[in-house]
Amino acid sequence: MTDPATLADRVRAGELRFHELEAHADHDTAAEARRLVLEAETDADLSTTGSYAFDAEVADSAIENMTGATQVPFGVAGPVTVDGGAADGEYYLPLATAEGALVASVNRGLSVIESAGGANARVTKSGMTRAPVFRTAGVVESAEVVEWVREHETDLAEAAESTTSHGELLDVTPYVVGDGVYLRFRYDTKDAMGMNMATIATEAACEVVEAETPGSLVALSGNLCTDKKPAAVNAVEGRGRSVTADVVIPDEVVEERLHTTAAAIAEANTRKNLVGSAKAGSLGFNAQAANIVAAAFIATGQDPAQVVEGSNAITTAEEREDGLYLSVSLASLEVGTVGGGTKLPTQSEALDVLGLAGSGDPAGDNADALAEVIAAGALAGELSLLAALASDHLASAHEELGR
Repeated sequence: MTDPATLADRVRAGELRFHELEAHADHDTAAEARRLVLEAETDADLSTTGSYAFDAEVADSAIENMTGATQVPFGVAGPVTVDGGAADGEYYLPLATAEGALVASVNRGLSVIESAGGANARVTKSGMTRAPVFRTAGVVESAEVVEWVREHETDLAEAAESTTSHGELLDVTPYVVGDGVYLRFRYDTKDAMGMNMATIATEAACEVVEAETPGSLVALSGNLCTDKKPAAVNAVEGRGRSVTADVVIPDEVVEERLHTTAAAIAEANTRKNLVGSAKAGSLGFNAQAANIVAAAFIATGQDPAQVVEGSNAITTAEEREDGLYLSVSLASLEVGTVGGGTKLPTQSEALDVLGLAGSGDPAGDNADALAEVIAAGALAGELSLLAALASDHLASAHEELGR
């Protein structure tokens, strides 16, 4: 085995670049050599960064120039019973976060939900999108492209699906802006989050569009997808999984466990999450959905940048005769249980905690179930935070747990 210190000396001498190290050593040795160089050149101590429990090779498709691993504290909340379209039974929710009080907040919410019989959850729409933009000579040609696409969606599906054994083109929605045509392709990507799958499939379909219409491809992504940016189109049309969770909590449970009332929580939700968010011009009408989505994404190997879309959620609360009705609807939760970061060892273990690692039977069930469990966790987070606000306990909880 090549000595990491020798490789580090060669890098410093300009004989090798960081990204060339794998050709000269195994992945762990290359990572160690990079750390030695960085320590020498920055005076940083990377000994903790270099203490990781998996072979660097398993992360090869997830990162370049690997020098170690950043460890985020991992906790679980629950268990909670989820009655979903795919999720069915009792689940612990893995959460990776550095925010004190978050896991405690979700755990409290899940405990209250469990005492009310558990949460209901359903994925109501599914589909990963990619939206290329084409240039035309003007609106007449743009209309011609749209007409052709509407009449030949089967041809586009054949081209797109030839690139994947799992993906299925569900529909193509055209949008015209003068001499620009945006085609929003939507795919069933089964248990994969499916962004790469959708991109490769769409590229093949674009070749057909260019060959058969006046449209000329400008960019494979025209931002009408929309990926990793706040966007109303995702709030309205959805992206990934659109999922809702709800629960009815008896008044006595609200009062005994949350030290407030259904009426107070409903008012706090209306004035904070609905009116306050509207006044702010927010796309998210919720209290802290992104907190739970981010922690669950990091724990289970999802793309953390897609928390942007995952925070696009609406929370509703209503005082009813039988207690407090609470729901959270996440319009664009982009999750998978195969591919991407789900293959990393610690993230795979977190999916094992859920019983949702790998592909489900039928395909798509595991990712749907994951979306439903995360939605139940977001529901718990909303309940706990709204109750803390309604009972004026928020500051004291953070003072105690989030020091």
